[in-house]
Amino acid sequence: MEIMCLNGWGGKLHRELTSYLETDAPDVLCLQEVTHSPSVTADWLVYRDGDHVLPQRANFFRDVAGALPDHVAMFCPAAQGTLWLEEHPLPSQWGLATFVHKSLPIVSQAQGFVHKTFSPRGFGDHPRSRNAHVVRLYDFERDRYLCIAHMHGLRDLNGKSDTPERRRQAERLAELVERVVEPGDGVIVCGDFNVEPGSETFSVLGAVGLVDLVTGRGFEGTRTTHHAKPGRFADYMLVNGDVTVQDFSVVRYPEVSDHCPLVLTI
Repeated sequence: MEIMCLNGWGGKLHRELTSYLETDAPDVLCLQEVTHSPSVTADWLVYRDGDHVLPQRANFFRDVAGALPDHVAMFCPAAQGTLWLEEHPLPSQWGLATFVHKSLPIVSQAQGFVHKTFSPRGFGDHPRSRNAHVVRLYDFERDRYLCIAHMHGLRDLNGKSDTPERRRQAERLAELVERVVEPGDGVIVCGDFNVEPGSETFSVLGAVGLVDLVTGRGFEGTRTTHHAKPGRFADYMLVNGDVTVQDFSVVRYPEVSDHCPLVLTI
């Protein structure tokens, strides 16, 4: 079974990404930074936040769902705000998406917020609302349950250092996982955590039996050449002792985002 985690960058490189997914087709895809604009017919919109301007696929969620037609697609919104079509403001939702192959029944799940709550009237001030999604699957081939969770950690304009809010989001993520997981389950927790490798986030998650594969296996970062800022780490994947890792990689090529896909085979 293959589990992939990726910050999709709002679909800026959607052609490269959808082509990659059509070829690789992971059994489970945990995707962050997903746009979903169901009332918009345009293909592209623009995100504006001061000097930060970024093209966005208007319906990135739909794009990825189309690339994975044999998967159950679930969108988890964190906020609805404004994207722009030239000078026209249009409503767009932003959040996480989880894609699970139809052969893997979802027997339990939980969706919740690790920072603030749903923002229905704008993306809000930084640090903005952040959510997480957990699914518990039954794997017929291995006759076992697997619990997979992901989040997009809050972005702090002051950097990626530890803050009380970041510690609390790690605690809330652990609490959300523990609502779903059962004794003996394999557990995988991943996402763009927006923290450095030495963060206390890993102590919080370590207390519930999770160990990080990115730093634990010596990878030197998770960002692609599209990321020009200092700091090479953002994305992590942790597992508990009931997960047997066959292979784990930080995929450098093809580049499908400013983040590298994390790919776990169990």
